[in-house]
Amino acid sequence: MKRLFCISFLTALLAACSTTVPPEPGIAPEGTPPAPDSPAADTPLRVPALTALPDSAARTLAGRFQRANFAEMPGWDDDNLSDTWALFLRNCKGLMRPTGGSLTTPARATPRAWQPFCAAAIDPARAPAAGDAAGIRRFVQTYLQPWRLNGGDGKPAANTVTGYYEPLVRGSRRQGGNYQWPLYTPPADLLTIDLGGIYPELAGKRVRGKLDGKRVVPYDTRAALERSGKRPPAIVYIDDPVDAFFLQIQGSGRVLLTSGPDSGSTIRVAYADHNGQPYASIGKWLADQGELPLAQASMQNIRAWAQRNPKRVPEMLNANPAVVFFREEPVIDPNQGPKGAYGIALAPQRSIAVDTTFVPLGTPVFLSTTQPASTQPLSRLVFAQDTGAAIKGAARADFYWGYGDAAGEMAGRMKQRGQMWVLWPKQAGEPSAR
Repeated sequence: MKRLFCISFLTALLAACSTTVPPEPGIAPEGTPPAPDSPAADTPLRVPALTALPDSAARTLAGRFQRANFAEMPGWDDDNLSDTWALFLRNCKGLMRPTGGSLTTPARATPRAWQPFCAAAIDPARAPAAGDAAGIRRFVQTYLQPWRLNGGDGKPAANTVTGYYEPLVRGSRRQGGNYQWPLYTPPADLLTIDLGGIYPELAGKRVRGKLDGKRVVPYDTRAALERSGKRPPAIVYIDDPVDAFFLQIQGSGRVLLTSGPDSGSTIRVAYADHNGQPYASIGKWLADQGELPLAQASMQNIRAWAQRNPKRVPEMLNANPAVVFFREEPVIDPNQGPKGAYGIALAPQRSIAVDTTFVPLGTPVFLSTTQPASTQPLSRLVFAQDTGAAIKGAARADFYWGYGDAAGEMAGRMKQRGQMWVLWPKQAGEPSAR
């Protein structure tokens, strides 16, 4: 009885400390931090022999896969693949990492299934030349098999495709003047509890909280943290509260330091952790307040409302109790995005966030959708390299647009319908996960 009570209590705590509410269009709540064994960007791709590549227990995928052919994928022949070869090689760095078998981490594409593909990719006799779109297409069609993603009901899956991006904001190492809104590092008292390590019935579940005496309680909300006298250290202070909020929701961004000793330099703040509180849509809050129709709750319209109502901005932001914590990273290559949950730098317009219970990380995907707020087709090869708390369900995707204001404009307007085809090594059978 005591064991059942504890499981019930932890399940309730899990519900209290999990993100459950979908975000505004173009705003994707934080996902999972990059894997600790993320490959360095400058390390060459090494493909171990198949016999030397360890395996772990298979993980069940929630979707169904139907064998297809490339001709069935609308727009496949029109996608210019000339920029994808370096991305395939970079993706193989992730694919060739052994999996740890932990159910608390997102499911990954089976390394042993991909070993022959990655071995061919580094073989000069078989690999295409970088930039050779026709050669890359032939290589993909030689080694990979398309599988249409179906839902659990066996029917072709169609779902929402949103967009996200890496914003640029202005900040300072020091608080003062216009620079008042902090981006925090993870608090020292933040606990992350792997429930499966305590009760096998809760395998794959974890909660965040803190100690209150001998009790574990949910961590502070956004409003409580700001009232607290025990705020965690800040990496930087931002000059606009809405910019700071949107950067948290995107999960990472770049900060142009415009004050202090590092003035003129740009750093990246990357997702490190979160307070475990449920995400609450500020767009829905605005709609409930009668301030903005829910259908118009884009990033652009939320920002415009904030500019008209500066005194109500704290009230709006505190309607969302979730807080993201960051770590600082250098911007080594300005053309590459932040690392996603797969530990690989995201590629503008070639990376997506997925629900890994349907599509494991590291999987090439052909995405068929439309341009933001348009019926113009957007059909292209992408890589499943990230996750997001609101990205749930078969064919649900978040499309990474890249860095800066132009990318933000596209991401902020994107809420389309889309379908997916998973590209999987021919010799490996149906897609699988570890």
